[in-house]
Amino acid sequence: MIGEKWRGRLVAGGHGQGNRLNQFNNPSFIFVDKEQSIYVSDCGNDRVMKWRSDAQKGIVVAGGNGKGDHLNQLNYPEGVIVDKFGQIYVVDCNNHRIMRWCEGNEEGEIIIGGNGKRDEMNQLAFPKGLAVDLQGNLYVADSGNHRIQKYDLICE
Repeated sequence: MIGEKWRGRLVAGGHGQGNRLNQFNNPSFIFVDKEQSIYVSDCGNDRVMKWRSDAQKGIVVAGGNGKGDHLNQLNYPEGVIVDKFGQIYVVDCNNHRIMRWCEGNEEGEIIIGGNGKRDEMNQLAFPKGLAVDLQGNLYVADSGNHRIQKYDLICE
């Protein structure tokens, strides 16, 4: 490890700030899946983009319909992960909720929060990041409440 060097290369964006499919506006969180596709929270465009390996442009997989709180909208997306089934989990920071999207769907679904900015167990305040453990449990960095919440996977 000592003395190793890294060589960088452009893999997404790089065409200036904007809202075209080859641009970002304040990208923040990224997730790389097993096919080496890159998912990017494009905060300033209120969307999540997917860039396949060696793609010249991305595709919108969540949001992208303007800032808002409808099921087809996001308001400053932050953390993003993709599970083994290809479902996309997005921290919808300014809507105080976690959304789940299936690629190709026009709308997502609220899975945590969306009940106002408070500190009850079913509420979040400016969440930022998320992670999933090997059992499928979801962890959320609930920034405004200064806590990390764990949500156990419940199979119905």
